[in-house]
Amino acid sequence: MYTDSHCHITDDSLYSRIDEVMDHIKEEKITSLMVICCKEIDFKRALVLKEQYPFIRIAFGWYPGDALEIEEQNYQLLIDRIDSLDCIGEIGLDYYWDDSFKDKQKEVFIRQIQIANEFNKPIAIHMRDATKDTLDILREYSQTKIIFHCFSGSVETMKECLKMNSLISFAGPITYKNARQALECVEQCPMNRILTETDSPYLTPVPFRGKQNEPKNVSLVAKKICEIKQVDELTLCSQIENNFNLFFK
Repeated sequence: MYTDSHCHITDDSLYSRIDEVMDHIKEEKITSLMVICCKEIDFKRALVLKEQYPFIRIAFGWYPGDALEIEEQNYQLLIDRIDSLDCIGEIGLDYYWDDSFKDKQKEVFIRQIQIANEFNKPIAIHMRDATKDTLDILREYSQTKIIFHCFSGSVETMKECLKMNSLISFAGPITYKNARQALECVEQCPMNRILTETDSPYLTPVPFRGKQNEPKNVSLVAKKICEIKQVDELTLCSQIENNFNLFFK
C-alpha cells in the first residue's frame, strides 16, 4: 500500500537491525521501496536484500558531499554495476555544509548524469542551497526521468522542476511545525507527480521526531499529504504506487 521512494536501510545504523526493519516494512504494508546507496558497501548489502525482497529497487550514486573523493574508478564502478541498478542517485549539489568545492561537485554531478543518459537510467536528485546550479545542469545535460528527493524548495522552484520529466518526493519535514512552504508545494503538486519517502534513518516525522527514522514511518508522510490534499488514504497511496512504478517503465 505505502511507497518509500528514498531510504538508507543499508546504512550501518539501520542495517545493524535489518531483520526488525524489514519486519516493520511488512507490518506497515509498504509494497514499494527504493534503497539509496552512497557507498559500495551499501550497494552490496542492497543486492543481498533484493534477493530476499523482490519489491526493493536499488539506487546507487556518489553523494555531492563526497565529491572530493571521487575518481575515475568510482565512475567505472557505476558502469560495471549498471545492470543491477534501477536508478542513479542520490546525486546533485549541496552547498549547505561546504561550498568550497562547487566545481568538483558539478563535475561529479554532470558525469553521473551522462552515465545515466548512456544507459537510460533515471536519476534521484539531492539539491540543497544549490537550486539554480542544479536546475541549470539538469536542463543542459539530463535526458532521463528525475526524482527530486525530499523536496524543500518554493512553489516556483517546484513548478520549474515539474517542467522536467520529474516526480516530486516529500518526506518527514512536511509534518514539522515550520513547514509552511512545503505544505504549499504539496497542495499544488499534481497527484500524478507525487512520491512519499522517509530518507531514513534521517528526517523522522512527527510525532517521532528526534528518534531514528525507518521506512515504516512513511505512512505518517502519506497521512499528512492526505490531510493537505483532502483525499482518502487508499486513493493517495494507490496513485503514489502507480507513479513510482510508471517512473521505472
